[in-house]
Amino acid sequence: MVSKDIGLPKKVIFCKKCVISNQRPSSVIEFQNKIGDKKPIIDFDDHQICSACRFNDIKNNDINWDEREKKLLKLLDQFRKKDGGYDILIPGSGGKDSAFASHVLKYKYGMNPLTVTWAPHLYTDIGQKNFTSWIHKGGLDNILFTPNGRLHSYLTKISFQNLLHPFQPFIIGQKIIGPKMAEKFNIKLIMYGENQAEYGNLINENKKPTMDKSFFSSNNKYSMFFGGISVEEIIKKSDFTISDFEPYIPPHFKDLDDKGIEMHYLGYYVKWDPQEMFYYASEHTGFSANDQRTEGTFSKYSGIDDKIDTFHYYTTLIKFGIGRATYDAAQEVRNGKITRNEAIALVKKFIWKLLVVLFY
Repeated sequence: MVSKDIGLPKKVIFCKKCVISNQRPSSVIEFQNKIGDKKPIIDFDDHQICSACRFNDIKNNDINWDEREKKLLKLLDQFRKKDGGYDILIPGSGGKDSAFASHVLKYKYGMNPLTVTWAPHLYTDIGQKNFTSWIHKGGLDNILFTPNGRLHSYLTKISFQNLLHPFQPFIIGQKIIGPKMAEKFNIKLIMYGENQAEYGNLINENKKPTMDKSFFSSNNKYSMFFGGISVEEIIKKSDFTISDFEPYIPPHFKDLDDKGIEMHYLGYYVKWDPQEMFYYASEHTGFSANDQRTEGTFSKYSGIDDKIDTFHYYTTLIKFGIGRATYDAAQEVRNGKITRNEAIALVKKFIWKLLVVLFY
């Protein structure tokens, strides 16, 4: 059963620059997420400005992006292979962000990427179309990894029942598939898109280009939790074996260090703007927005590949009072696409529609 108290502030306040509230959780190590754990939340300063907006100001005013690109070139040259082998691994679904990252790294910066996809729970029609276009029109090599469907369904079910978090198994797989495949193909550089810290973690987390190893590696495979239940306990109470969990088991810290594998964020080196990534991916990989607005929001091009996405955002609305329209509107305000007043109107319009669907 989902814990009633997950440590959220009793008084709800909203950022004065965007529309996010102090109920927004920060990123956690999902395979260490247990029932009853208190949620770390987005930071607000004394002026009632959220950390995501404060970092956005830094991104726009204080970072020298030409210097950051020079750092990127130096990094890529360090890992570039001369024998034709894959020299960079890019996890992604073929959505706008991974389409941009993989295409620009291959065709602008001259790397030889292997793209790797942890399969969605259930592809949407537009998600399947964009995935195919990413590989064929975008001209990229890809490995599509689909985990044991019976186990994945079970883990999704208990994550929903115990944590109200049906997306948890997918998030775990998506984080882990990169380093696991990098080990198998002897690729030492992994590149994700933007740092998750841009949207609400502590600002200092954005000062380093690499992902915290705790998110994708561990010292003990039995220390993993799904739906707040340890792998060991799940095995005792079911007919699943430790072998079934192989795709979800993170690499060992020491193995990654010994092999020199690094996980970087492209958004540290290149200024990240989701709408601009959409335009780039549309032009170069054939990425298409949906022909209708995504349920619960006004956008048509973000998070459209997995049918469970909408359900995931239903649960965030229930747990945190933050639906998909709030996340999208806050990001659009920060990127200068809409005003805060426009964002408020959009949130009221689309969240109200969602509440009617949920409760009436």
